[in-house]
Amino acid sequence: MNMTPIRLLVVDDHTLFRRGLIALLSQSTGVEVVGEAGDAGEAQRRAAELQPDLVLLDNHLPGVRGVDALPGLKEAAPRTRVLMLTVSEDEADLAAALKGGAQGYVLKTIDGDALLQAIERCVRGESVVSPELTGKLVTALRNANNGAQAAAPAAPRDALHSLSPRELDTLRHVARGASNKEIARALDIAETTVKIHVQHILRKLELSSRVQAAVYASERGVV
Repeated sequence: MNMTPIRLLVVDDHTLFRRGLIALLSQSTGVEVVGEAGDAGEAQRRAAELQPDLVLLDNHLPGVRGVDALPGLKEAAPRTRVLMLTVSEDEADLAAALKGGAQGYVLKTIDGDALLQAIERCVRGESVVSPELTGKLVTALRNANNGAQAAAPAAPRDALHSLSPRELDTLRHVARGASNKEIARALDIAETTVKIHVQHILRKLELSSRVQAAVYASERGVV
């Protein structure tokens, strides 16, 4: 069991919300809030100084939007992952965040336990998108004009037929935004088996991420 807490930098311009979020997160032994910021410039300086494991980043910041601050944050702390935490359900913001290197995008309506799970998944390298935004993600990526990085490349027409029934079940759950642990519970299999299924799915469909797999599945009516 990993006893080292996840080091977080919280970025939000609303002081009351930011402090409330920090208080909520501080109740968990699995995370440690090491810094906070109220705008993009301060966030970049703090990220460079602290090199946190993850930045919780609001999109509506004064001066520079969160999605536009992503390149500066990635330059300041290359190994730090970014999870967008915002009220924006705009599909363009969602696509821009993923294209800009955000590991995930969740809404502020998320409950505390789900937020902690999203944080943990992002730090593990999983892509996290609020389930209610899956449809908008598909629409955004379909409409992208510049080949967004998260867009699913064209896979062979019969690629879906190459998946085993269990791999297809796994893909359906991935498209709904489920974690490996949740998929393992739903399918009554080991979490390590889920990881293997996901690896096989990505290889067979010639994809490189869970987000791409979710988009691919949604576009083809697998969900």
